[in-house]
Amino acid sequence: MEFTQKLSEKLSVEQVKIELLNTAYGNSETFLAKLDPRTLFLWYLFFGLVPWFIHNQQILVGLFVFMIITTIVAKVSPLIIMILCLGLLGQGGYLLIASWFFGGDWSVILPLILLTMKVSIISLASITVFCSMDPEKLSNGLLKIGVPGQVSFSIAYGYRMLPSLLDEYHHVFLSFRLRGKAPIKHGFLYWRSIAYFSKIAVLSFYPLLLSTAKRARTTVEALEVKGSFYAFNHPKIKKIKLAHLSFHSRDYMFLVFSALYVVTLFVFNKNSGGVL
Repeated sequence: MEFTQKLSEKLSVEQVKIELLNTAYGNSETFLAKLDPRTLFLWYLFFGLVPWFIHNQQILVGLFVFMIITTIVAKVSPLIIMILCLGLLGQGGYLLIASWFFGGDWSVILPLILLTMKVSIISLASITVFCSMDPEKLSNGLLKIGVPGQVSFSIAYGYRMLPSLLDEYHHVFLSFRLRGKAPIKHGFLYWRSIAYFSKIAVLSFYPLLLSTAKRARTTVEALEVKGSFYAFNHPKIKKIKLAHLSFHSRDYMFLVFSALYVVTLFVFNKNSGGVL
């Protein structure tokens, strides 16, 4: 009962909202958060794409260990890690069960493990990068590399609105529960209660979509009044806005260290007779 109570507290809506806010705004003092966003983009460009083309087990394990270290340095929220683990278990688990059910052996299981490891590396790299940038920093970084202002603003706006949307969805869900009638008997394996709450969860999305559309229209009108869309496309204003972005010694050190680590993995694997 004590474990169930602690788990319910960790998975409450308020706790989830706090974790989302900490993920978006609470990691500004970490080493990775002090890097220029373009540095993180370059770093992610490699670790988000190259693992798909690597098939050597030792190199993948080395990259996976490196991603774990960067995730710890970035101080990623445990909730994000838990969601990632559940997703990986759900994705790889059913493939593993299906392979065993149809008579698969180790030659079938090994590629599934390698696939899961590749997805884990790329997912951890994504979490490390985007948890190290607040919405404003992410938006400025995208503007700096030439992404249109409307696109960069939309991404930052989505980051900022996510906790509010979650809170509003919770209120709508509770209002449906107050106006509805829960089943008196839970049924076998609580199937009646599960069906009831699943129905409410789906119905709660419709008022949320209407409220989001109304709020988005209000936001767009407020931005038009302030001239933000003109600022998005004006070179002088963009130059002033992004003047604080610059590469420092820590950016070069981080990129050089990452490159040396990857090169060491490839050289060690080549000397040991491994094949990519």
